[in-house]
Amino acid sequence: MTLLSHSLVKAAIFDLDGVIVDTAKYHYLAWKRLAQEFSINLTHEDNEKLKGVSRMDSLDIILAMGNVSLSQQEKEKLADKKNTWFMDYVNQISPSEILPGAKELLMALRDQGIKISLGSSSKNAKTVLRLLNIEHLFDAIADGTMITKSKPDPEIFFIAANLLQTKPEHCVVFEDAEAGVEAALAAGMFCVGIGSYTSLHKAHQVVPTLENFEFKLNAIQPA
Repeated sequence: MTLLSHSLVKAAIFDLDGVIVDTAKYHYLAWKRLAQEFSINLTHEDNEKLKGVSRMDSLDIILAMGNVSLSQQEKEKLADKKNTWFMDYVNQISPSEILPGAKELLMALRDQGIKISLGSSSKNAKTVLRLLNIEHLFDAIADGTMITKSKPDPEIFFIAANLLQTKPEHCVVFEDAEAGVEAALAAGMFCVGIGSYTSLHKAHQVVPTLENFEFKLNAIQPA
């Protein structure tokens, strides 16, 4: 059992992809399909660079791989095409796809009076939460429709904290991407990395999964 104890925590902010549900595989399939239109082979390793990054920034990364230069209007059409393919996959999501431990942690935090917000660059976040039937577990939703800069910029986390009316230093962030960890740290928030220590070592705490993760408010006074 992994235990996070922090007496100053009043709010929790969750990334979506890779923390609550694995929609990253659907993003990859949609981006790979789009990349193939330009004879670009998008590998799983390349896809790591897209995690936690906005749709338009992700598209720029892919086009740069093939030295493709397009107008803003052309790029917006491609981004919309990718999103249509992605949503075709996402609309098949069910509550059974919630990652192990995620819903249990959300409920445990609410039981302890911790306010909860989503902090995701995805513009489809509300739809995904609705399909997973956990939208009611969030007090606020900060998503890609509300930001001008994607992670590692901390904008999304500042917006989430503001929606929860909580100071950044009283927030804990749950992230699975290196860019997300950097954004949380830049915001001055406590960060729990979910996944590999190698890529997430900058986080205050790293765990392989949220399964059996336990949050105890005021259990131990911080040093």
